[in-house]
Amino acid sequence: MKRVFLIVLDSVGIGAAPDAAAFGDIGSDTWGSCFKSGNLSTPNMINLGINNIEGTSFYAPVAAQAYYGRMAEKSAGKDTTVGHWEMAGVISGAPLPTYPDGFPDEILTALEEATGRKILCNKPYSGTEVIKDYGQEAEATGSLIVYTSADSVMQIAANEAMIPPEELYDICRKARRIMTGKHACGRIIARPYIGEYPNYTRTNNRHDFSLEPTGVTVLDALKSSGFDTIGVGKINDIFAGRGLTETTPNEGNHINMLKTMDIARRYDWSGLCFVNLVDFDMIHGHRRDVAAYTEALNEFDLQLGEFLQLLQDESSPGANDGDLLIITADHGCDPGFTGTDHTREFVPCLAYKAGDGTAHNIGTRSTFADIAATIAEYLGIEYKCEGVSFM
Repeated sequence: MKRVFLIVLDSVGIGAAPDAAAFGDIGSDTWGSCFKSGNLSTPNMINLGINNIEGTSFYAPVAAQAYYGRMAEKSAGKDTTVGHWEMAGVISGAPLPTYPDGFPDEILTALEEATGRKILCNKPYSGTEVIKDYGQEAEATGSLIVYTSADSVMQIAANEAMIPPEELYDICRKARRIMTGKHACGRIIARPYIGEYPNYTRTNNRHDFSLEPTGVTVLDALKSSGFDTIGVGKINDIFAGRGLTETTPNEGNHINMLKTMDIARRYDWSGLCFVNLVDFDMIHGHRRDVAAYTEALNEFDLQLGEFLQLLQDESSPGANDGDLLIITADHGCDPGFTGTDHTREFVPCLAYKAGDGTAHNIGTRSTFADIAATIAEYLGIEYKCEGVSFM
């Protein structure tokens, strides 16, 4: 038996990508902003090789224990959906639709007719600010708060006291059916919140309704080959449930890592455990909170130290043939940068095989799809994509 753990630190970029200018992101550097704060403490990531990655602002090589390098995104976007699809082997050649001026009238009319509720906002907005600015009116009128961002996304917010999460999910399913064809945006996101004006708080009951991947992913290939494919956090949402044999919903970074540790303690599966840790992006990056983002990285590193102790090498009795851990990200969201949106950055790639400790510089990779190719090779399945394995 072989197991692969792929942990995605959502939005933890490591410096502007070569095409950052096309996205207005020259100078962005998510990890660098946290490093420059002086409060970053990630000894486990350093031991794996994060500081050994050439071309970064924090380059300070040590005797590392993993393969290390950086990856550029080939897909035409910088959002969660296309980033995860690409690391699973599917590259998006055309950008998904975005709505810098809000959604067109035909979409709003269809959504109002489908839900029986009026629409408020309809413009790019910060998720925390939009509920402060529109929450009272929404609750007084029974309206939906609909907004977007620079990404290909429609977000629908509602107070759980007025619209329970399951009802909001049903509204989002209706929106997903409306947003097709030229309006097939990457995600419809349910954004439940609680509280009373002005003290609103978004909850962990967020749910994403994504497009299905436009090609065959390594998840699809693994599942059809009889392997287990376990999603933790947003993975089920991002892939529209496709290619997974087991899933556990998002409950924030800390609990998602605890769940991943529980999965590591199990020896009844063989295949891929695909983990998304969204708090870096959702709570800290978009709010441009360097201090909180830095602390979140420190907290992850502490849990990483515990998790590494659970990985099984080839000599572990009754376990498996050796665990492979890959840590990466899907895009940037520099908390020290201008604006509130994602940033087009390189992402880290750290690959550690339990019991090995071999360090190797894999350099700069031209696509996130190298991860899919590597997983396929490690688990011994036939899978073709544009990626090249770095094993």
